[in-house]
Amino acid sequence: MDDPVSRTLAAYEGLAPEYRERHDDRSVVAESVERFDRALADARESGPLTTDRPARVLDVGCGPGWEAATFADRGHDVTAVDLTPAFLDQAGEVAPNAARVRMDMRTLGFASRVFDGLWVCASFLHVPREDAAETLAGFRRVLRPGGVLFCAVQRGEGERDTEASPYEADDERRFTLYGEDEFRSLVASAGFERVETSVDDDHWIQSLARVPGRE
Repeated sequence: MDDPVSRTLAAYEGLAPEYRERHDDRSVVAESVERFDRALADARESGPLTTDRPARVLDVGCGPGWEAATFADRGHDVTAVDLTPAFLDQAGEVAPNAARVRMDMRTLGFASRVFDGLWVCASFLHVPREDAAETLAGFRRVLRPGGVLFCAVQRGEGERDTEASPYEADDERRFTLYGEDEFRSLVASAGFERVETSVDDDHWIQSLARVPGRE
């Protein structure tokens, strides 16, 4: 299994129970959830997005489904996608009101312009660098005009494999790292506008952006 995506998938499949237990405290992303939700509400209230139905949110790389559950509890129409079957099983327990689909984020199998918001937290960093631009273009394709993207990646250079894993299961995950300016430019080059990036104390780059236009 030489493909880094396949190795990462196999790793998550094995460590999923421990991963869920280790990262169950979601206070670490609470502020980011609020930023995304405010941006989504602003886009709906100011006109780019329609308000005659619940906001349609796609959680890309949903993991155990924590944020999918949060968005569903807030009244959004949520679809959660992940490539790891064990995570989708967990998401069925954690986020029973969200639709679940096994899917590779590099080739999202949805029609164009169907979602109001994409939440991509700590998952895009597993996309190989050579696939990053096309993957972001796919994100833009499935978002409606005025739609909102939140994407968080780790700051750094190049690519790295897991070192000194805290998990007991085999852990051969591959991570793609970015500089802040590099990632901002990558998102903008995919056709997003109003790209805002920030870096938190744990060296996570958080990007919030919008698709141009109106419905």
